[in-house]
Parts: sequence; C-alpha cells; structure tokens
Amino acid sequence: MRGDRDRLEQGLQNLAANGLRYAPSGTTIELRSTPHRIAEAFGLERSGVRISVTDEGPGIAPEHVPHVFDRFYKADASRQGAGGSGLGLSIVKAIVERHGGSISVTSRPGHTTFELTILNQP
Repeated sequence: MRGDRDRLEQGLQNLAANGLRYAPSGTTIELRSTPHRIAEAFGLERSGVRISVTDEGPGIAPEHVPHVFDRFYKADASRQGAGGSGLGLSIVKAIVERHGGSISVTSRPGHTTFELTILNQP
C-alpha cells in the first residue's frame, strides 16, 4: 500500500488516543488490520487494508454519531474544558480521505469501533 506514512501514523495515533482517553481502566483497546479487496468492473479487483480501533468505553450516544467527524465537535458538553480541541477525528477523516479511503464509526455502550478502509490507487 502506498501512502504518507507519517500522516497515516498520526491518524492511527489519534484513534488509539481517543480509545485510551474514554475506555475505563483495565479494559481492552483492540487495533486490528486486515487485507481488504473490492470487486470492480470487468472482473477487476482493488486491494487495500481495513484498520479498526475498538474500545470498551461508554460509547457515543446515537444522536452524536453523525457529527463525530465534524470539526470542533465534542459529544459531551462536560468535556468542553477537559482537554481536546474537537479536531482529532476530523483530522483522521481528512487523512483517510486524502488517501482515497473512508472511515466510519459504530457505537453502543461498552463498544465503540472506528474503522477505516484504504485501497491502493489504480
């Protein structure tokens, strides 16, 4: 896979730091990488990687999930002064998209997963 190693590392560090910040002490944060392929026209295939970061924190309320990648967005008003600028996830999204990829989040209490997919460019 080709990409800007420093920016991709920055994105993964941001996701891992969020997991560490919000997961209770003694719980697990899982980073997983798997090969990914998609079928294209005429039987062609593109390959890449799917990376996920999962934590066992309190989760993100459903009404906040659509906004977590917005610049300066903080889901919990009580965290407004508790560090963080609300830029981390928007930066991760920009990095992933500049590499031609996509990022998503699924969340429920005790389980939040950020998943990014980056495909090799033709």
